Amino acid sequence: MDATAHTHDLGHEHPPKGIMRWLTTTNHKDIGTLYLWFSLIMFLSAGSMALMIRAELFEPGLQFFQPDFFNQLTTLHGLLMIFGAIMPAFVGFANWLVPMMIGAPDMAFARMNNWSFWLLPPAALLLLGSFFVPGGAAAAGWTLYPPLSIQMGMGMDMTIFAIHLMGISSIMGSINIITTILNLRAPGMSLMKMPMFVWTWLITAYLLIAVMPVLAGAVTMLLTDRHFGTHFFNPAGGGDPLMYEHIFWFFGHPEVYIMILPAFGIVSQIIPTFARKPLFGYASMVYATASIAILSFTVWAHHMFTVGMPAAGQLFFMYATMLIAVPTGVKVFNWVATMWRGSMTFETPMLFAIAFVCLFTIGGFSGLVLALVPVDIQLHNTYYVVAHFHYVLFSGAAMSIMAGVYFWLPKWTGHMYDERLGKLHFWTTTIAFNITFFPMHFLGLAGMPRRIPDYALQFTTFNQVASVGAFLLGMSQLIFLVVVLKCIRGGKKAPSKPWEGADSLEWTLPSPAPYHSFQTPPVVK
Repeated sequence: MDATAHTHDLGHEHPPKGIMRWLTTTNHKDIGTLYLWFSLIMFLSAGSMALMIRAELFEPGLQFFQPDFFNQLTTLHGLLMIFGAIMPAFVGFANWLVPMMIGAPDMAFARMNNWSFWLLPPAALLLLGSFFVPGGAAAAGWTLYPPLSIQMGMGMDMTIFAIHLMGISSIMGSINIITTILNLRAPGMSLMKMPMFVWTWLITAYLLIAVMPVLAGAVTMLLTDRHFGTHFFNPAGGGDPLMYEHIFWFFGHPEVYIMILPAFGIVSQIIPTFARKPLFGYASMVYATASIAILSFTVWAHHMFTVGMPAAGQLFFMYATMLIAVPTGVKVFNWVATMWRGSMTFETPMLFAIAFVCLFTIGGFSGLVLALVPVDIQLHNTYYVVAHFHYVLFSGAAMSIMAGVYFWLPKWTGHMYDERLGKLHFWTTTIAFNITFFPMHFLGLAGMPRRIPDYALQFTTFNQVASVGAFLLGMSQLIFLVVVLKCIRGGKKAPSKPWEGADSLEWTLPSPAPYHSFQTPPVVK
């Protein structure tokens, strides 16, 4: 058999085309692209569920949905946003950028990289399909608390299986990212010379490997309680539903930081680029990221102040929660110091990054409010909590993803996006986001409970404002879709350094500052 025929058999002469190219690809850029598209589809799906929730809450009384279906919507909205939209988007960024930023030829385990993506679509189909089985999707909230989750129909089993698939995907992706960063860096790139985005992903990947098996354990115990006669969470058999909460939140709180640390990394790349200055306090940013990750394991029970834990436990978790504000504050001050006296321009990525810093800080402050035990006992399970975590996760995670997409689109597509449409998307998103979620602080302070499809008359006005804001927010994401599609199809060719004047501070940044950042920055020609 001659060599030509042999290579033909191996498929080297004719690499797969069309759908087979995407199914079999081991190229980190292709896989990054798949993750980002999957994330966008899930973002729009989960967003449409949020709009159904807000439509129901426009007025008191039941308008469109029965309470059971309303609760199914809240469960699926949460699970799809977290495991379908935010996390896959950040993994997409990691796939695209980490090898390029550290000078690696590709990810360390290219085939495993392909597999870790292709586990996600079946998981998403299981979650969405759970609406259409007897009993419907799980209506126990995204936290899947027993005893409700033990009594649900087969939609709950589909949800558990989907969570297992997503967890396996996350663990494989994390192993890949850690191995790539630790073993495939270019000669001379020490750990303390890596761009901040790479650092945040290295730390996030360790967090994922530590906590995803904990979630897997919790949902497996639920599964055996449901079908195999165990009584982990059933008091009648000597179990305790509170044990589920402890196990779940031991996963759940680090998970919150898994969704925000890569956002910190993206913003730490964007702000120095548009301020024309190196990142202020690079080493302190690295240490702050690591401290946030370590402390995230010590605060899980602040989600459980109302369960009757002893005062000593409440005090410990209150102080530990407030302590996380310190490294987070270091990061915010460093971003502000980076912008201080910089030659700033305000293209769309920078606008999103600045909005991130401002709005994420509001979310952080409302988190400090909820860290206080006596306050949290009053506000627990009210709309104040909904406002808090949306300020952290929408204006934090989702808006940083949008910032990153605008920042790297020229790199990914070779074309510049439409700046006018980008700014329109930014302003409509930011204004609509605040119209939607700011009134929820007041609803929560007034005592409106979350996950309830009906409410008392006095909450009507704020709910109507929030619902109008939500529909505006949903519509403005269609502008984002148009910008991305337009940019992929063509447009002005991107120069080799798209962010003009950024000089060497471009896709990656030599991170330690060459001069004291409070001095006058050098003039960029």
